[in-house]
Amino acid sequence: MPLYLQVASVMRHRIESGVWKVGDKISTIEQLEAEFNVARITVRQGLDLLRDDGLVESIRGRGTFVSGRPAEKHWFNLANDLESVIDDVRDNTIKIVHIDENAAPPPLQAGEGVSAADYVQLRSVQFNRGRPFAVADLRLSRDIYVRDRRTFKRKPALPRIMEMSDVDIAHALQVVTIGVADPETAALLRVGLGEPTADCRLVLVDRANVAIYVAEFHYQRNCFSLRRDLVPKPRKTVRKRGD
Repeated sequence: MPLYLQVASVMRHRIESGVWKVGDKISTIEQLEAEFNVARITVRQGLDLLRDDGLVESIRGRGTFVSGRPAEKHWFNLANDLESVIDDVRDNTIKIVHIDENAAPPPLQAGEGVSAADYVQLRSVQFNRGRPFAVADLRLSRDIYVRDRRTFKRKPALPRIMEMSDVDIAHALQVVTIGVADPETAALLRVGLGEPTADCRLVLVDRANVAIYVAEFHYQRNCFSLRRDLVPKPRKTVRKRGD
């Protein structure tokens, strides 16, 4: 895990937790260099990440201050129906970091159908406004993948699958848990090793009970929220004639 990401993670936490408040002058580069026991260039790289996030700004001759312009937080609300999930990911930009066209089948839980004959694994980073916000690890049925390799390498797979008229989805199973960033995920999302992530597992099962799409998404904690109205809407009363 690069040291500058670890340094940036600690400083970001100080800002988010209020240890360094908006308008505060933060420690000097020399002080941070001594505190973290790292080279000056490492501290500068960490500060560059915070500047990119809009968390700090440097004023020549005065120092570095908490800017009061933090990046928007918790803008991504995980949808709870398949149509909304598709709409949420349709315009995402992805960058493929790994493809295995002879991948092992994914482990399936009870109710998630049976394995396809063959799978392709696609690991990607998803971007919003040019910033990484999720790492996706997808196992896609090979017979689906070979029908449109080009699109699956460039765009989110889910909308393209749903455009295939002969693919009939019987179940879309979603589970959300809390995890931590492993070294690769942390590097791809530019967060600290072990930082909390929101992990979402989505499995599409077709009418033949085959799990054609098994995806694990790891979302940056700063972008993710789960909003639900826990009070059900009142049911409409249907009046019968004569009432």
